[in-house]
Amino acid sequence: MLQVYTGTGKGKTTASLGLAIRASGAGLKVYIGQFVKKGCYSELKLLKKIKNITLEQYGRGCFIKAKPTALDHKLAKAGLFKALNAICSSKYQMVILDEINIVLSLGAIDLEDVVNIIKNTPKKTELVFTGRNAHPKIIAMADLVSEIIDKKHYYQKGVKARKGIEF
Repeated sequence: MLQVYTGTGKGKTTASLGLAIRASGAGLKVYIGQFVKKGCYSELKLLKKIKNITLEQYGRGCFIKAKPTALDHKLAKAGLFKALNAICSSKYQMVILDEINIVLSLGAIDLEDVVNIIKNTPKKTELVFTGRNAHPKIIAMADLVSEIIDKKHYYQKGVKARKGIEF
């Protein structure tokens, strides 16, 4: 099954991490690959303590709205290769590719490479994609698509990102 969490609103990664915790609580092994992100977000402290969740970050943490550099392309492609290895290992029953939609929409990875990963994911593996701007082809292939929209956000009032809430 392929689940996609996309849209302009806050909560796509949070939704996928909730799935990871639920799956882990049920005894499933979970792999989380975070594209773009780099650094110590608060949730990582907890996830690293859960023995059946593996998390890797593939990015430099800086191009979500900017044009990716050659290094960003290289890191994204290397991350996609690591994700493919995790999927093909059959070690994990859930694989979450956080912000994959962003790197795909900005051209840092190729659509056909992602489509091939989806097609070759074992039936018993739950695949989860997050990030804005999910490609229409990915949406068409998905079994579940949740679009999280931004109706109102406190950033518009000048509230800065808060530890434990945004990071």
